[in-house]
Amino acid sequence: MLIGEVAQRSGVSARMLRHYESLGLVTPTGRSHAGYREYADEDIRRIFHIESLRSLGLSLRDVGRALEDPGFTPSGLVEDLIRRTRERIARETELLTRLRRIGDAEPSGWQDVLQVVALLHALGSDKPEERQRAALATGTAPVEALVEATLNETDPNVAGALRWALAQSGDAGPELLAEGLRSPHADVRKRSAQALAEIPTEAADVLLHEALQDEDLGVRRFAALTLGPRGVADTIPTLIDMIVDEVNDVDAADALGVLAGDPPLAEHIAAGLVGRLAPGDAFVRRRVTQALADIPGETATRALTELSRDEDRGVALTAAYILTLRIKK
Repeated sequence: MLIGEVAQRSGVSARMLRHYESLGLVTPTGRSHAGYREYADEDIRRIFHIESLRSLGLSLRDVGRALEDPGFTPSGLVEDLIRRTRERIARETELLTRLRRIGDAEPSGWQDVLQVVALLHALGSDKPEERQRAALATGTAPVEALVEATLNETDPNVAGALRWALAQSGDAGPELLAEGLRSPHADVRKRSAQALAEIPTEAADVLLHEALQDEDLGVRRFAALTLGPRGVADTIPTLIDMIVDEVNDVDAADALGVLAGDPPLAEHIAAGLVGRLAPGDAFVRRRVTQALADIPGETATRALTELSRDEDRGVALTAAYILTLRIKK
C-alpha cells in the first residue's frame, strides 16, 4: 500500500507519516519498482498503535520507547500521564475560575479587566499587607473571589478586612458562604460563620442558625453568641453551657439577658441555669449566680434567695447583692 492510500485510510497525513519514518517510529517494509514507499499490514498496525498511544497524551519520544523498550512498563507510564493530566486540569480550572470572575465583574473595557486581574493577583499574594489592601478596594473585587479568600485567610487583620468587604458586596455573599458552612474542615466553617455574622441580612441569619447544629463546638458557640442577642431562642442551651464551662461566659450571660426580655423565655433560661448549679463546684455556682442577675422572673429570684445562703461566701454575697438591686427596682 502506497503512502497516499495509507494516509487516506488511516487519517494520518502523508507529511506526518514521513515524520514518523524520520524518527524511526515506522518504516515502510518495501519499495515499489518505481521507488515509492510500500506499507505492509504490519506497518499499518504499527501506525494505529502509534496513534492510539498519542491519543493518551504521549510524546513521540515516549511512543517510541513504549514500542521498542521491553523495560518500559505501562503502569509507570500511565501514572505519569495521570499526574500530568491532573496538573493540566488544575491549571485550566484555575484559568476558568479567573475568567469567570472577571466576567462577573462586568468590565466595560480592557482597563477594567486589567484592574480585576491585578486585584485577584493581590488577593492571592503571599504578603498579608497586599491581601489586606486588595480586600479594602471595595466595589471592584468579584464576590466569589472575596468568599474564597475569606474562607482560606488565617491572618486576623486580613480576615477582618475581607469580612468587611463581603458585608459591602450585596446579596450574593451568604449564598456563596453557605458552601463554607458545609466544608469538612471546622476552621473553614468557623470563618464562614464569622463572615455571615457581619452581613446584616435574613439570609445570613438563616445560615448561622444552621451553624448552631455544627459538630464543632467552637462553631456552635460562635453562632450562639451572634444569634443570641438577635433573639434566637435556640441559642439558649449553648449559651448556658458556655457559662458553666467558663468560655466567653460574660458575653454568653449578656446574650441570655437580651433573650430574657421575653418573659416566657426568662423563666426557661432561669430554669436552665438553676439546673446547672453544681453542688461541689463553687466557681460554677458563682458564674451561674452572676448570669441570673440579668434574668427577671420568679424562678431567678427564688434561686438567688437560696444562693444567698450558699456555703461559699463569694456565691452568697453575690446573690445577696443582686437581690438588693432587684428590691430597689
